Amino acid sequence: MTKPRIDHDRLFKELLSTFFEEFLLLFFPDVYEHIDVRHLSFLSEELFTDVTAGEKHRVDLLVETKMKGEEGLIIVHVEHQSYAQQTFPERMFLYFSRLFQKYRRRIVPIAIFSYDESRDEPSSWRIQFPFLTVLDFRYLTVELRKLPWRAYIRHDNPVAAALISKMGYNKEEKVEVKKEFLRMLVRLELDEAKQRLLFGFFETYLRLSAEEEAKLRNEVSQMETKEAKQVMELIISYEQRGMEKGIEQGIKQGMKQGRQQGIEEGKLEVVKRMLAKGYDVDTIHELTGLPAEKIEQLKK
Repeated sequence: MTKPRIDHDRLFKELLSTFFEEFLLLFFPDVYEHIDVRHLSFLSEELFTDVTAGEKHRVDLLVETKMKGEEGLIIVHVEHQSYAQQTFPERMFLYFSRLFQKYRRRIVPIAIFSYDESRDEPSSWRIQFPFLTVLDFRYLTVELRKLPWRAYIRHDNPVAAALISKMGYNKEEKVEVKKEFLRMLVRLELDEAKQRLLFGFFETYLRLSAEEEAKLRNEVSQMETKEAKQVMELIISYEQRGMEKGIEQGIKQGMKQGRQQGIEEGKLEVVKRMLAKGYDVDTIHELTGLPAEKIEQLKK
């Protein structure tokens, strides 16, 4: 079965447009100091055609703002391609030059590299001769996989919370990364919509196995009592949403087989997943309403 395609562009655009100030504060505090955050607006996507390669590319975010009282723009482009692209710096220059031609404003260009391996990316593009440098174009970069995730968990910053899922951790650290993400989410005290955005982003890029989820809950239970309770409530609330989604899918499937049968099948499937993740019978009964005897049977 093929994995569903991840819409990286949509995920990053939603994260950065929701928390754009926090993004600048986290990675580019000098840029943040020079812009007027009272004048931030997101312009429509700009689509560019590379005539020579026959490809179309788009700038992920184009932000209109004021810099020291003067109107300006910030380009943010997210690069997801897993293979090295020697033409990327040239492409960044084309984005910049075409936008400058259209708007005639000062522009800050930023590139985010979000692929899974670590490699050194250039941050400039030059046209030069032995006797003359015609062009020295530079842009700001964020290479996520090269960033040490532990350095960001003390930031009470929602962008840091989401993006540690793409930073430089190894497989043995996955459980710890998610535990720290949940602790950050508790400290941030965001409204439900923003919390759901961060949780969805994180879970897209860092998913734990059933065994790892059980290990996570065990580690959470050993945390300081109040924090452990808050983190566990967060885990359960999202498990419950997953359960409700599973039941909803079961209902849709059951439209062909009979509504009640579909609901029951949806519940049973969710209960099996919860048992696999180490939930006890009483908790599953409380969340699903399924009789404890039936849950015990599924447990066997």
